[in-house]
Amino acid sequence: MPLTVFTPGLIYHPAMNSSVLAALVGLGIVLLVASFPSRTLRRILVTTWVVLTAIARRLGDPDATGPIVIRRAFEELGPTYIKLGQLVASSQGLFPERYCLEFHKCLDRVPPFDFADVERILSEDLEKDTSKTFESIDAKPLASASIAQVHAAKLLDGKDVVIKVQRPGIADLVEADLHVLKFMARIMSMVPLGDLANPRGIVEDFESNIREELDFRREAANMTEFNRIMVEHDQVKVSAPKPVDALTTRRLLVMERFFGHRVDDVENLRASNVDGEATLLLGMRAWFQCMIIHGFFHGDVHAGNLMTLADGRVGFLDFGIVGRFGRERREQVTDYLLAFSTADFKKLAEVMATMGATDQKVDLDALAKDLEIAYEPMLENELAAIKYADVIPAIMRTAIRHGLRMPRDFVLVVKQMLYFDRYAKILAPNLNVFRDPRIVTALMSDVMQARMQAA
Repeated sequence: MPLTVFTPGLIYHPAMNSSVLAALVGLGIVLLVASFPSRTLRRILVTTWVVLTAIARRLGDPDATGPIVIRRAFEELGPTYIKLGQLVASSQGLFPERYCLEFHKCLDRVPPFDFADVERILSEDLEKDTSKTFESIDAKPLASASIAQVHAAKLLDGKDVVIKVQRPGIADLVEADLHVLKFMARIMSMVPLGDLANPRGIVEDFESNIREELDFRREAANMTEFNRIMVEHDQVKVSAPKPVDALTTRRLLVMERFFGHRVDDVENLRASNVDGEATLLLGMRAWFQCMIIHGFFHGDVHAGNLMTLADGRVGFLDFGIVGRFGRERREQVTDYLLAFSTADFKKLAEVMATMGATDQKVDLDALAKDLEIAYEPMLENELAAIKYADVIPAIMRTAIRHGLRMPRDFVLVVKQMLYFDRYAKILAPNLNVFRDPRIVTALMSDVMQARMQAA
C-alpha cells in the first residue's frame, strides 16, 4: 500500500503530479494565511513562503543568481519591497554592486492601478464629486511608481495641474511589511559583519523615509519650504511645483504642472536654445543654498526630477525624499565639500572620521592617502572616463577598510554631486562641478553665511 502523508487540509499520494501538489500546497498556504486576523502575521507567512520559494528556485536553477532571485522575490512581495529594491539600486556603496545593478530593474516595473481607484480616492478625500473640482482628468497616468501614480488634470478655472494619488491600501501593507523587515534586520545584525553593514540602521532609515512619503501633506510642505527659500535668496528662476493646499490630503497631492524638458534631454534642450551650463549652475547654487544655509535639500535629483521649464526657470520635482541636517552635521558636510573641492585630503580624512566614527582608532594619514586615490579622478580636469557606478563604492570601501561607518545622509549628498557632474558631461563638457571657481566661490560664500548665522 502506498504511503499517504497527511498535512493540514492536504492528502499526498505518490502518484500525484508535482505541479498539482504545488498548486494544492499553495492553496493550503493561502487559506492558512487568510485565517490570521492580523495583517502582520499574514505578511510574515507570505514573506516566508516567497523567500522559501526563492531559495528553491536558486537551488534548482544554476542561472538564477542571488541578485536575480531576490529581485524577483521583492517584485512578488509588492510595493514596499519594490521601494526597498529602488533604495538598493540607488545606494551604491551600501550594498554589493551586483545587487545595485540588478535592482535597477525595479525602477520601471511598477504597473499602474485602475483609474476607478483614482476616482474613488478623489471622491473620498475631497468629499465631493470630482466634476465639481476638475474640468478634466486624464485616465492614463503620466507615471506609475511604488507608492503612487500621477495623472494630468485641469481645474475648473482652466489651470493645468497634476494629481498624485496613493496606491489603495498601501499604508496598511507598508506597516505590516515594516514589522517583518525590522525583525529580519535584527536577525542579520547577529551575523558576523552584519552590524558593519548596519542592517538595522538601513531599515530604520527606510522606515523613516517611507513613512514620510506616505503622507503627501509633508511633500506639499517640502515644496512650499523650497519655494520660500528660493524667494528668500532671490532665486526667481528656480522653483518647485506649487501645491494646491485645499486639494491635498494624506493620500492625495494636487500641484502645479510643469512644462519643459528633463535636464538630460539634450536634443530638445538644444532645439529650445537652452544655455545648459547656466541652467546647471543655477540649479546647483539653489541646491547648495538649501543644504548649507538651511540644512534642507532635495535628496533625489535624478534627471526625471530636474527640468528646464518653458518659461526659462529651473524646476525641481518630487520632494518625497529630502535630507535634513542639524547644525553639527551640516557643518561636517560643508567642511567635507570644501576639503574635497580644494583637494585637502588630510582635512577630508578628519571630517570623514568624525562623521563615521566607531570605537576603532583611525590612522588619519593612511586614510588621507587612500582617499586621495579614491577621489583624485573626480578632481581631474578630464572626467570623461569616470565610471560613476564605481565612485561611491570606492569611497565606502575606503571608509570600511578604516573602520568607519558612513551615515546614509552623507552618501545621499555624494550621490547628488555625482548626478550634477553627470549632467555637466551632457550640458557643459568643460565644466568640472567639483572644482569650478564659480561653484567653489559660491559654496564658500554660503558656508560663511551659514556660520555667521549660527554664531
